Amino acid sequence: MAGKGRWLFCVINSPYTDPQDGKEKRRAEKTKNEMYRELIHQAVKNQIPFTYALNDIWFASAENMNFVKTTLEKEFVMPIKGNRKVALSVSAKHEGRYQRVDTLELEPISPVTVYLEGVALALLLIKQVFTNEDDSTGIQYLVTSDTTLDGNGIVAIYQKRWNVEPYHKSLKQNASLEKAPTQTVATQKNHFFAALCGYIKLELLKGDTKLNHFALKAKFYLHAIHAAYAQLRLLNPAQLTA
Repeated sequence: MAGKGRWLFCVINSPYTDPQDGKEKRRAEKTKNEMYRELIHQAVKNQIPFTYALNDIWFASAENMNFVKTTLEKEFVMPIKGNRKVALSVSAKHEGRYQRVDTLELEPISPVTVYLEGVALALLLIKQVFTNEDDSTGIQYLVTSDTTLDGNGIVAIYQKRWNVEPYHKSLKQNASLEKAPTQTVATQKNHFFAALCGYIKLELLKGDTKLNHFALKAKFYLHAIHAAYAQLRLLNPAQLTA
């Protein structure tokens, strides 16, 4: 099961007056982490089969880790920031001797047992090193509650979360989710539902045409331009030239 990061969907309808500027604003009744726990708990209630909870760094809190492992009895693989603090032994944990993850001397993809501050159980920690297109280097730290995994296994499982990113990208750019002109809760929900329907139709066409969503969108635009030009020629008796 992959968490959708900052893309947890929630229509906010709780207005309040900002004391600093006096303007009316809105805020969610629940935090994103509360929604995360509710959604994943509902998945368990619905008997959706999964072994690992995967999410981005926004949801890698100690509370969420404890909830997934202890309350739901599931495993997780999550990225953490370099400023998170860990102890390298049980005795160090009990004595409060924590140190920042980015200060540890870690070999890439080599798991190390750590005790993350605020998390009751032992975790495996690995460091991934990336080389970007501009030859710059990036680092990602991953932790998992499944202490039977090796480094490559941790990476392979977490990579399954990537499938949610193309979905969000297409939903925004090809189904126009991010271009909503709506202002009310009802119209916002309608727009979101229409965008989902558009995405599903693109998926169906993708299977029939073997074209990706962006190529399909380009064909739709080209067809619409041709149709508009043909209609314009009918309305205008003068010969149109390019």
